[in-house]
Amino acid sequence: MNKTQNKSKIMQWIDARFPASKVFREHLSEYYAPKNFNFWYYFGSIALVLLVLQIITGVLLAMNYKPDAESAFASIEYIMRDVWGGWFIRYMHSTGASFFFIVVYLHMFRGLLYGSYRSPRELLWIFGMVIYVAMMMTAFFGYLLPWGQMSYWGAQVIVNLFDTIPLIGPALSEWIRGDYVISDITLNRFYALHYLVPFLLAGLVFLHIVSLHKVGSNNPDGIEIKKGKKGNKWDPRAPADGIPFHPYYTVKDTFGIAVFLLVFFAVVFFAPEMGGYFIEQPNFEPANPLKTPEHIAPVWYFTPYYAILRAVPSFAGTQVWGVLAMFASLAVFFFLPWLDRSPARSMRYKAWPCRAALGLFTLSFLVLGYLGTLPPTPGRTFAAQFFTLVYFAYFLLMPYYSKQGRVKTPPDRVTG
Repeated sequence: MNKTQNKSKIMQWIDARFPASKVFREHLSEYYAPKNFNFWYYFGSIALVLLVLQIITGVLLAMNYKPDAESAFASIEYIMRDVWGGWFIRYMHSTGASFFFIVVYLHMFRGLLYGSYRSPRELLWIFGMVIYVAMMMTAFFGYLLPWGQMSYWGAQVIVNLFDTIPLIGPALSEWIRGDYVISDITLNRFYALHYLVPFLLAGLVFLHIVSLHKVGSNNPDGIEIKKGKKGNKWDPRAPADGIPFHPYYTVKDTFGIAVFLLVFFAVVFFAPEMGGYFIEQPNFEPANPLKTPEHIAPVWYFTPYYAILRAVPSFAGTQVWGVLAMFASLAVFFFLPWLDRSPARSMRYKAWPCRAALGLFTLSFLVLGYLGTLPPTPGRTFAAQFFTLVYFAYFLLMPYYSKQGRVKTPPDRVTG
């Protein structure tokens, strides 16, 4: 009996107890994706690799980390100096967090560019946004764990924002902290949640992928290959413009992941702090409740929303409107599938108002992110207010401007 026959019998035994071959066919070898994917479609696979990397490095760090206010900072130093390969694991985790957000932001931008949130992919987009919120929660819970100056005071500022909510604010912020101030109990519960949420995140990613394979992948032309001509050399019932995800896109994604990992490890080895953007300089000092850093700002992937918060003036001594604006700037993404009224799905064929609006929105997000890293001044506050208006105008005016201008007619078949 040869090796192939042995393998066949093994697979038969497995398939009788678990649908391994069926899952492989439905989600890889017989899942037909559009044949015109470009480099923007690398980032979904890269994000999945980074999620696995973050979970693995997080578990390894947890083996030596002590969630105790007296020992947390020292345990980080112990990991960096005395644990074999500890510095490498810690820097992979901290660098991986920033790269995870970079990749997800690029993945989201591709969705905006090609209309991947449009029908029938509304639920797919909502799953993606829930993943994004879960990522932000995980990052927020992990922000306090190093127990450095910036993580302590940054968490203090963020938790205190909830205090501004009328009626329930003080009780809510106290409940989040577990105490009247950021303390040992806060560190313990943040550690527990930081450990838990990534596994919930993995479940959400599973739902995201299942939803994607149900409705099919979008493409740069924004047309539905499932509704087009049928029949290709692999399957006469499959879309004519589709190719099997495996081996064609698994090979392509492997190449993209390899290039990404070269860049990623170059940063891990040579610039893990990234000039204070990935790991802030005050975080190399242990947390001191009696010493406030000169400038408190969250890590860079939160700064666009932090800039929106600061851009809204306080009324009657409360910052509640700024907090509401910050949460609204995130919540409005969930309504995007119903705001876009353009006849075309992809930006390749949309009219110039849609293109201009996306360009201005992207600029506003980048500028707000930069302003959020800087101490506030009257000029910077004015700039943040202006770009906050541009940010919200992209969504709130979309039902109007998306119907304006001359739309190019999308092709019947993908253009390659």
